[in-house]
Amino acid sequence: METLFRPEMLIIIFGGAVATYLTRVAGYLMIKRFKTIPPRVEAGLNAVPAAVLTTLVAPAAITGGIETAIALLVALIVGLRVSGITLIAIGWAVAMVIRHFIL
Repeated sequence: METLFRPEMLIIIFGGAVATYLTRVAGYLMIKRFKTIPPRVEAGLNAVPAAVLTTLVAPAAITGGIETAIALLVALIVGLRVSGITLIAIGWAVAMVIRHFIL
C-alpha cells in the first residue's frame, strides 16, 4: 500500500513554496528600489495577467472536449461585454449545460 505522504512529494511541495516566496520577495525588493517604475518594467508587469490567464486556459483548450471548446468560445465572445466573475460564471454554466444535456 502506498503511503499518503511520501518524503519526495513533501520535498517538492516545500521547494515550490520556498521558490514562490523567494520570487515574490525578490520582486518586491526590486520594485522597491525604483523611485519610478521604468516603462519596460511597467510593460512587463502589465503583461503578467494575460500570461497567467493563458497558462490556465491553454491546457483546457488543448486537452478538453468539444464542450470546453464551445464554453471557451462563448466566454471569449461574452468577455467583450462583461468581465470578472460574470464571465467565469457564464463560461462554467455553458460547459455544465453542454455536459449535462448534450453529451
